Amino acid sequence: MKLNQKKAINSLDRRFLILYIIIAAIFGFYGVKLFIYQVIDQSSYTAVADENRTKAISDQTLRGKLLDRNGFVLAENAPSYDVAIVPADLPSDEGSQEDIFRGLSQLISVPVSNGVVTDATAKLFTPCQTDFGIKEIVTIGDNNAPYTAVKIKCNIDEKIAMTISEKGSVWSGVEIQISPVREYPTGSLTAEVVGFLGPITAENEAQYTSKGFVAGTDKVGFAGAELSLDGYMIGKNGTRIVEVDNAGKQIRNLETPITAVPGDNIVLTIDTRLQNAAQTALVSEMAYWNTKLGRIADQSGAVIAMNPKTGEILALVSYPSYENNRMSRVIPSYYYNQLIQDPLKPLFNSAISSEQPPGSVYKLGAAVGALNEKVITPDQVIACPGSITVLEKYSPNDPGTPREYASYDRSGHGTCDFLKGVSLSDDVYFYKIGGGYDDEVPNGGLGAWRLAEYSKALGYGQTSGIELPGEASGLVPDPTWKRINQSENWSIGDTYIDTIGQGYVLATPIQVLESMATIADDGKHMKPTIVKEIVDTDGNVVKPFEPTLLWDITKDPVINVLDENGNPTGQSKVVDDWAVKELQAGLREVVVSGTAKVAMEDLELTIPSAGKTGTAEYCDDIAQAANRCITNEWPTHSWYVGYAPFDNPEIVVVAFVYNGGEGASVSAPIVETVLQTYFQLKAADIASGNSNW
Repeated sequence: MKLNQKKAINSLDRRFLILYIIIAAIFGFYGVKLFIYQVIDQSSYTAVADENRTKAISDQTLRGKLLDRNGFVLAENAPSYDVAIVPADLPSDEGSQEDIFRGLSQLISVPVSNGVVTDATAKLFTPCQTDFGIKEIVTIGDNNAPYTAVKIKCNIDEKIAMTISEKGSVWSGVEIQISPVREYPTGSLTAEVVGFLGPITAENEAQYTSKGFVAGTDKVGFAGAELSLDGYMIGKNGTRIVEVDNAGKQIRNLETPITAVPGDNIVLTIDTRLQNAAQTALVSEMAYWNTKLGRIADQSGAVIAMNPKTGEILALVSYPSYENNRMSRVIPSYYYNQLIQDPLKPLFNSAISSEQPPGSVYKLGAAVGALNEKVITPDQVIACPGSITVLEKYSPNDPGTPREYASYDRSGHGTCDFLKGVSLSDDVYFYKIGGGYDDEVPNGGLGAWRLAEYSKALGYGQTSGIELPGEASGLVPDPTWKRINQSENWSIGDTYIDTIGQGYVLATPIQVLESMATIADDGKHMKPTIVKEIVDTDGNVVKPFEPTLLWDITKDPVINVLDENGNPTGQSKVVDDWAVKELQAGLREVVVSGTAKVAMEDLELTIPSAGKTGTAEYCDDIAQAANRCITNEWPTHSWYVGYAPFDNPEIVVVAFVYNGGEGASVSAPIVETVLQTYFQLKAADIASGNSNW
C-alpha cells in the first residue's frame, strides 16, 4: 500500500473518530438532559404539565338581596340573557358560518363585520362593550381560547333569547348564557342608601381574587350599602378543577366541585314609604320657594328620620340623587362623567358627608352645658338686646378693638330666661352664656373648651358609625385647633360665633340628628344604623337587630373636666338629668311659642312635638364665585330638627336645604310633613295588623 493511501485511510479514520465523538457528545448531552428532566426535575415538570392540563373554573354565586323593613325589595338579582359563540363549535365551512352570522345579526342588531382586528385592538376588546362585528369578536375568541364561549351581545330581550335557543340544532356554536345582574326597583328614590355595583378594580383585584372572585366577571359594591355591606351579600363562588386539552376544551372534572354559596339577604331599617314622603317633601318645598322667589335658589338638601330609642334610620334622603339602575349591568362612562361633573354632586351623600355650618341647631351643646356647669340658672334673666359690643382681644397685651355682635333680630327680645332664650333662639342670649358678658354672665361663660366638650358629647366632631361609606366627621374647633390651622389666637368673638354654630364649626345632617336624638331620649346616644337584620337564603336570621347604646350623657362620664387652658385634669363628669329635662322644655317651647310655632301648627293639632330651627350663614366657593359674600348679607342654609311625640319620642327628623334661607320657613315644613306621614303610616299599619315600626 502506498504511503499516500495509508495517509488517506488514517485521515478518514480520524474523521470518523471525531464524528463518533461528536455523536457521542450529542447523545450524552441529551441523555444527561433526559436524566435531569425525568429524574432530578421530574416533580417540577410534572407540576407544569398538570398545570397545563388542568384549569380552575369559578362558578358565579348569587348576591344577597336588600329589602326595606317591610320586605319591599330594594336590590335583587335578575337574569341577563347574553348571546355567546364557542368558535371551535362553529361549522367548519365559511358559508355555513356566514349564514349563522347573518341570521344572528338580524336578531340582535350587531353587524356581521365591522372593523379590523389588530394586536392593539384585540387587547382593548371587552365583550358586550365593543364596536366590532360578530366576525371580529369570533376571531378574537378563536385566537385566545377556541373552546371558550365569547359574548357577542349582553342583556337581550327574553323572547329573542328563546328564539336563538330554539335554533341551537341549526346554529351550532351559538348559545344563550344566563347571568345574574343587579336591579333596583326603587331606583333613585333609595340610591343614596342602596348604592350600586361595579367591576373589580386593579386596586382591589388581589383582595377579591384571593377569595375566589374573578376580575372582569364578578361585580362588587361601589357605593352605598352595596359597598359597606358587601361582605355579607357577596357570597362565595363555587370552584371546579377540570382537565383541558391543548385547545382549552374541557374534558372532565378532576376533583369534586365546590358548590357556590349565595350571599345573605339584608333587611334595612328604611321604610320606603317614608323615604318617598321625605324626598317628595324636600323637592316640593324647594320647588315652592323657587317659584315664589322667581329664581332657582334651592336645588339640594338632605332629610333623615330616625327612631331615637333604637338608632334605626327610617328614611335617609340626599338630593339630588342618581339612577342606580343605569349602573346595573355596566357603568356607562358618559353617565358617570355627567354625574361627577354635575356641580350639585348627585353621587355625594349630603346626609352623611356634607360638612356645613349648622347655625342655631348647634346651640343644644351650649344650652345643656351652661346649665350643667352652673354658668346660668333656668330662671336667670339676661338682657337680650339686638346686639352687644365687646372688646376683641387676641392676647393679654392686646389693647383690643370694639366689635359688635348682632342677633338675627336687631330689635332684640327684651330679656330672656332659659326657656325664652331657647324658644326664640336669641343669639345675644347664647353669646353671653357661651362666652360671658361683663358681670351679667361672669368668668367667660361656658367658654370654648367646655363648649367643645358638650358639643362632642352630643355627637359633633366625630363620625356616627352608620353603615354607609364616605361619612364625614365635621369640625368642633377650639383654641388649639385655631393656632395650628389658622396661625392665630382665639378670641371672645370666636367663642360667641362658635356658640351659635357659625365661624369654624362644621356639621353633617346626621350629626345634627344625633344631637337632638340624644336630648330627646333623655341623654342616651344611640348608634345610627340602617341594618335591621341579616338573613340567609333559607330565611334563618344570621344577625338579629340589636340597638347599640354608645353612651348616656347622664350616666357615662363623657365630659372631660378641663383647666382654664383647656387641658384635661384627669377627671370627667356627667350631665345632670334636670339639665336635659330643662333643655327638652325649651325645645318644646320652640314649637309652642317660639321660632317654629307657625311651621308646626298643623302637627300640633294632633301630635305634640319639640324642635330647633337653624339659619346658618355661609361663604363657600360657590357663594364667593357668585359674589354673594357681602358683609351682613351672606347667604344662608336652612335647618330644622325635631322629634315627636314630645312626651315619648318615637321619631326624630332633620331637614337641611342648601342656600334655603330661614330654617323656620323652609326646613321646618319639610320636617312637619315627614312627622305627619310617619304617624299616618303607623296608624294605617296598626289598623291592618302589619305594623313593623
